[in-house]
Amino acid sequence: MRRQIVAGNWKMNYGLIQTETLISELKQQKKTSHAEVMIAPAFTNLWHAFEATRQFPIEVAAQNMHFSENGAYTGEVSAGMLNSIGIKTVILGHSERRAYFNETDEALAKKVDTALQHKMQVIFCFGEELSDRKSDKHENVVASQINNALFHLEAADFDNIILAYEPVWAIGTGETATPEQAQSMHAFIRKTLANKYGQDVAESVSILYGGSVKPNNAKEIFSKPDVDGGLIGGASLNAEDFFAIVNAF
Repeated sequence: MRRQIVAGNWKMNYGLIQTETLISELKQQKKTSHAEVMIAPAFTNLWHAFEATRQFPIEVAAQNMHFSENGAYTGEVSAGMLNSIGIKTVILGHSERRAYFNETDEALAKKVDTALQHKMQVIFCFGEELSDRKSDKHENVVASQINNALFHLEAADFDNIILAYEPVWAIGTGETATPEQAQSMHAFIRKTLANKYGQDVAESVSILYGGSVKPNNAKEIFSKPDVDGGLIGGASLNAEDFFAIVNAF
């Protein structure tokens, strides 16, 4: 059975005190589902978050990393640095990184390789713009992003890959793909994986939906057969809302 995962991407929000407060509130919530819980605070708070959740079933992930081991890359963070503070999961390819920081499929492929070399788990994000959806090119765009960044990997590498489909037009806009649209794309993604690596690999990889998931729509979205959880943005900054989503399975 595929892993059910709900990951909170906190983006560039919350200083140390707010982070500690939110983690304290998260630890007080009751989990009634079998979903794995992850949070991705800002780089400056990763160590504190890791320490605060060490004895709790909440995994701390990084929001990004550089593909180089070290060097003259001012402001960047390496996989080795993340490993050194206990971080074993990293989000790569988020639409905001692609849009605002010009991350390319080629650069993301290198980041994925580096993360896997450091035995890290990757939450790999991809998704189409509204114009792609309107022109009926959304499947082609998604297939290209997956192919360019991931399809050089060996089948065994997908043991450490979590996919996150995020329709760009439904992030922070209040718009949400219908559960049927989410299922249709997730099924297409799984078929794309199966065509490359076979049905066993395709059926083993968790595919998360990331696009304005809220407590009031999570249950319906998560009920779809190819949706294995969510990559949550704004709602992950509220402990009760986030755990309402975690418990939507």
